[in-house]
Amino acid sequence: MFELVFLGTSASAPSINRGLSANMVMYKDYRFLIDCGEGTQRQLLQSGLGFRRLDKILLTHGHLDHILGLGGLASTFGRWEAIDHIEIYGGEPALRRVKILIEDVVLGNARPPLQIDYRRLKPGLVFEDKTFTLSAFPVQHRGPGCFGFVFAEKTRRPFVPEKAEALGVPFGPERRNLVAGRAVTLADGRTVLPDEVLGDEIPGVKLVFMADVGSTEGLLPVVQNADAMVIEATYLDSEADMAQKFGHLTAARAAQLAKTANVKKLYLTHLSRRYRERDVLAEARAVFPATVVVRDFDRVQVSRA
Repeated sequence: MFELVFLGTSASAPSINRGLSANMVMYKDYRFLIDCGEGTQRQLLQSGLGFRRLDKILLTHGHLDHILGLGGLASTFGRWEAIDHIEIYGGEPALRRVKILIEDVVLGNARPPLQIDYRRLKPGLVFEDKTFTLSAFPVQHRGPGCFGFVFAEKTRRPFVPEKAEALGVPFGPERRNLVAGRAVTLADGRTVLPDEVLGDEIPGVKLVFMADVGSTEGLLPVVQNADAMVIEATYLDSEADMAQKFGHLTAARAAQLAKTANVKKLYLTHLSRRYRERDVLAEARAVFPATVVVRDFDRVQVSRA
């Protein structure tokens, strides 16, 4: 299960009720901050998330409404927080701007107060452990180096105690080895294979996160059958020409992608102040009923339950 907290859901500029782009994805002990618009520090504190274990930052692209908060965040980490190392992942244009912001504007000639590793994103695997993967994929917006992210639990096969008992497998290391995929030899000399005590494969949870997207072309294979998809809805269809001009989506086009891809739940963010929330929701739900227009501090659990 992934937990997603929306910290900033406004497009381009903040509104009274919505901050600039920032989101947190949590899985086990991992915390991934996706984008860091101006004011993100306050949103983190107000949400109750704070700064603890916040050492991995993913950037969808380098536009200022998605990165300006990084200067202040890095300064806070270096001066007041017990975080001495952060990794910032982004396309080359985004990292170039962030390095100028942090190293030239914030730090100047001062020695960096913490270690910052800039990781250039490429399509494909970004991070993994035994149970999940984080991958990046390119999206079309304005300019190169724009990415979306897929958080995916790995397929697993559950241990079936009844099968183990029928085969006489004792409790202890034998069962742990079988769960780990290793054959075991019992006291009577019999060999038991993992396939004999494991159930059918259970697909893991899949969360697809995108911010600014100018076209859905090529995205279908990436988002196919996702349990949850996050994407922008900056415009309504009545201004589709303007959306195309500025490299954004309408609520209807985002909803159509979710419908075509057999997504279970659609979460729309990056809302413009020019529209009412209920109008964005109505346009999307007319195409894909399982749509939510998110607000700052909304929390979502993405699971198969």
